Amino acid sequence: MFQHIVILTGSGISAESGIRTYRGDEGLWENHRLEDVATPEAFAANPDLVYRFYNERRRQLKSPEIRPNPAHEAIARLQREYPGQVALITQNVDNLHEQAGSKQVWHMHGALTRARCTACEQSRAWHDDLDASHACPDCGQRSTLRPDIVWFGEMPMGLEHIVEQVEHCDLFIAIGTSGVVYPAAGLVQIARQQALAHTVCLTLDPPVNEHQFHDYQQGLASELVPQLVDALLAEEK
Repeated sequence: MFQHIVILTGSGISAESGIRTYRGDEGLWENHRLEDVATPEAFAANPDLVYRFYNERRRQLKSPEIRPNPAHEAIARLQREYPGQVALITQNVDNLHEQAGSKQVWHMHGALTRARCTACEQSRAWHDDLDASHACPDCGQRSTLRPDIVWFGEMPMGLEHIVEQVEHCDLFIAIGTSGVVYPAAGLVQIARQQALAHTVCLTLDPPVNEHQFHDYQQGLASELVPQLVDALLAEEK
């Protein structure tokens, strides 16, 4: 039995639920480069454009067509039923894991459903449109609220805790990740070299760091993840 499982999810798991990836359409959004809407410099130069970009993505989460898929649901089931520890880390900024029933999710790249004040640094849930007219509920200042998202050039959230989880795991599972974005792509190396964990990768397309995994399975997350979860739970019966 594995005592401490760490699961890392990427955009591949949410793509099956209809979430558009940031790099869709060759990295362009309304003829703007992604860097025009996802950097601190972009927010300083054109906050209205950045607000609009994230408002559209926040609205997308409310669409009736966007729902957790069997992969999200299987992970939530594993967290509920597995007798060992199951830590869930995601690179995704959507809330599909929470919608599926996962209670503890580490969003290393932030969350669309949260806003952070650049003045007092307080973060809170935010489910509606956001713009410069909104005052911070904590300090009262205006034009200081921003999407609580990790932009290019910023450090991932909770990285120290995430690394600690990986250092103590005995099974590391990456789902729907490309192996391109660091430091998330480097977690498998920590799992192998420091934790001596067994490493598994489930993706539709081979990640660039495929060679770092003991076991790689290619296919849809909605099919492979429930199968893996069934196998892990069956071992405990």
